[in-house]
Amino acid sequence: MNDSRQLKIVVVNSLVAPAGAGPALQAQAERARALRIGLLENGYNILAALPPDADLAEQIAQLQPDVIIVDEQSDAALKKVVDATVNAPRPIVCFTQDKDRQKMHAAIEAGVSAYVVEGLSAERVMAVMDVALARFEVDQKLRHELSETKLKLAERKVIERAKGLLMERHHCTEDEAYRRLRRLAMDKNLKLSEVAQRMLDVADLLL
Repeated sequence: MNDSRQLKIVVVNSLVAPAGAGPALQAQAERARALRIGLLENGYNILAALPPDADLAEQIAQLQPDVIIVDEQSDAALKKVVDATVNAPRPIVCFTQDKDRQKMHAAIEAGVSAYVVEGLSAERVMAVMDVALARFEVDQKLRHELSETKLKLAERKVIERAKGLLMERHHCTEDEAYRRLRRLAMDKNLKLSEVAQRMLDVADLLL
């Protein structure tokens, strides 16, 4: 992500105010227009602007955007975007005028990278995008590290159980059991945890 403005962006917001719309809807449509203009003026590549009632999961899967911006939409629209990116995480930026702190915390916990309340302007778009991208990268790194830690802990538990099994059946010390596991892993060209899990699986079958 050397140049964030080369990223492909999908915007979810109202394209135009419906006929006979009141002041609130007209203001929302104008905000949506201002956001798209701000993105274009800052050199961002907008793949598509989608209405909140579109099949967002299908559209996101087809377009494969790098970043998704949700502008002043219902909780349902934001949830659809979050759900659509569960298996393929990417930065999500939400512009809103809703100051509800509970909604903000819920959005951040759900995976929104930036939740911007009011103050939408062309000048702020680039700064907000940069912050969102940086936060997303940090969050993904932390999630990866947490996943790696959990995996290593699970593998350690499997190895400990396998060592206990060997110690019980062969009346050997913990060091001897560990050496047996290492030899098996080397002979079979497998990870230590894989050999340990296979040993436990076989033991379960013999019970």
